[in-house]
Amino acid sequence: MDNKPTDAAFEEKGWDDIEAIVKTAIDDAVSFVDSEISPDRIRAQRYYDGKVDLGHEDGRSKIVATKVRDTIRSVKPSIMRVFLSTTNAVEFIPRSAQTAQMAMQATEFINYQFTRHDGYKILSDASHDAMVKKQGIVKAYWREQDEAKFYSFTDLSDEELELLLSDDNIEVVEQETEMTVTLDQMGVDVELPIHAVTVKRIETKGDLCIESVPPEEFFIDGGAKSFNDFYVCLHRTDLRLADLLAMGFDWDDIKGLGTNDGDMSDEEEYQRQGYNDIDDDGSYNDPSMRRVTVTEAYMRMDIDGTGVPCLYKFICAGEKNTLLDYEPCDELPFAKFEVDPEPHSFYGKSLAEIIIDDQDVATSILRGILDNVALTNNPGLEMVESMVNTEDLLNNEIGRIVRVKQPGMIRETVVPFIAGTTMPMLEYMNNQVEAKTGVLAASGGMSADALQNNTATGVNAAVQAAAGQVEVMVRNLAHGLRDLFSLMNRIYRKNVDEEQIMRLRGEFIPVDPRAWDADMDTNINVGLGTGREAEKAAAYREILGLQMQVFQSQGPINGVVSMENIRNTLSDMLASAGIRNSERYFGQMNAQTEQAMAQKLAQQAQSAQGQDPTGGLVQVEMIKAQSKAQADSQKMEIERGKLALDAKKIALDDDLERDKMAKDIAVKDAELKSKTGLELNKAALAAEMRRPRDYNNGF
Repeated sequence: MDNKPTDAAFEEKGWDDIEAIVKTAIDDAVSFVDSEISPDRIRAQRYYDGKVDLGHEDGRSKIVATKVRDTIRSVKPSIMRVFLSTTNAVEFIPRSAQTAQMAMQATEFINYQFTRHDGYKILSDASHDAMVKKQGIVKAYWREQDEAKFYSFTDLSDEELELLLSDDNIEVVEQETEMTVTLDQMGVDVELPIHAVTVKRIETKGDLCIESVPPEEFFIDGGAKSFNDFYVCLHRTDLRLADLLAMGFDWDDIKGLGTNDGDMSDEEEYQRQGYNDIDDDGSYNDPSMRRVTVTEAYMRMDIDGTGVPCLYKFICAGEKNTLLDYEPCDELPFAKFEVDPEPHSFYGKSLAEIIIDDQDVATSILRGILDNVALTNNPGLEMVESMVNTEDLLNNEIGRIVRVKQPGMIRETVVPFIAGTTMPMLEYMNNQVEAKTGVLAASGGMSADALQNNTATGVNAAVQAAAGQVEVMVRNLAHGLRDLFSLMNRIYRKNVDEEQIMRLRGEFIPVDPRAWDADMDTNINVGLGTGREAEKAAAYREILGLQMQVFQSQGPINGVVSMENIRNTLSDMLASAGIRNSERYFGQMNAQTEQAMAQKLAQQAQSAQGQDPTGGLVQVEMIKAQSKAQADSQKMEIERGKLALDAKKIALDDDLERDKMAKDIAVKDAELKSKTGLELNKAALAAEMRRPRDYNNGF
């Protein structure tokens, strides 16, 4: 049976058909997020803000153990330090030797652009959203905008004015014309106009735009597992009607559009901001400032009826998602950051979700402890009615006087103090949170007694084991950064039409992204182990030592270590210590500079050799030969030492063997004498044993 669709199944879709499909997809995605994702994010935000779902009685403690907020605030500096302590968090990997220089240039340029666009703020927002709201979404796209510049010109002739106004981007703002008398070529007075104009020139400039998308503005269908298999993915936000006019839409098409209110995204925004977003902006007097909900949806659709769906960007607006425009696009402009991804699911777990229940338990324990302390310090009173002055009793001052008609009319209600026995339970809950998140308390997450009772190796192992949780979160976030950098690379390659200027190592260097490979592989420079600064510093020192050993023993031309490699190690050592301006302490070095220095040394050696064309090479070879001879000599000394130790061991073994033989001879002599009455020739045996022994074998 042939299940292949007929040609009639692939029909070109009209505007109404497209709008109906997009509307349904948007509604389904919003419904999925509102019902399945938003409640968890709203609850996580509440707990981060120091609130709980536990009730409390009047007059009792309302304190909250802010485990969610404290944990996230503790882990965030570690995450940011790992990313910022690396010179290039993401590197582009060349696929061939010919593209190595291009990949290095792309790595430096994209990292520079990320810093220029306030990469710290973007990364901070994305990691915070990932820890509180399941994931952080970063959007990167190319934005072109018109910029008006004004210029004034005077004393222009008709020809000069005509040439100036021939530019379509020029608009005259103000113009004045005066008649002046001048001499022509024949010496005759001629009256000519002279113009003074002020013009406005519209220049269109494009630049990369990177922004962190609020979690409540991003939606995706429930069947998506990643950005590779989604059905619809959309970014919905509120804009002004003036913004839509600037995008080129007609006023008649957008003037009746409004905002989409009443869904869970409004509640999420309220929980995040802590206040209602009141639209008191005078939009009644200026309709262009009225807000409208704009949805930017991405879907694969077979619009042309070819049977091959393509990715499109659909612009919808208003509460009914009215379709305004659509266009084909190459890829999604989003990158996803998450700390605890869930396999085969688009949404993972946030750090807040992991410890929400622990915040409830710790809050309940802490409230009980404080209530017990308060009741113990200020217990209730039992009194005999009409025998005590109630007004005196209500006075809570220290040293108060309570008037009674006879003694014994007041008795305190004894409340046993059990808070001390509850404290270990609170400590247990703290340890549970630390085990789940890897965020340790002071002193590496161990008490002072624990530190005193463990060796340095044991304490270091415990700290490293706990830090593993944070390092895994960093590695997961780094995948989002890798996707963002790859997206930035492709955006620059597609949109720039001229060389770009990058400031690198104190110099302005031109780069041309148009020549880059759009599909270069990327490598993450952060991950497991990167948070252990002491280990990294020790590794850098060991690398530098090995480099210097090779450089000194094999010479400057060795094919393994160059001066540029050594310079990079020194720069990384400073960067790991938080010192970024390495050029302040070490001069710049690259392959061209190193080659020029080698040529200069060769020329100097050639001059010293009496213009011998091979003098420089001979000198280099002599240096290498001397270094090799020195190394061989050291190796021979080591071998001689080993042989001497072996000879000494042989001598000791021989002494033991001869002593054993002497004892055996004495025993045999006694046995022989007792049986036969004969004696051994002890003098000959003694002479043999006293014979000189050569242990060193000539050494």
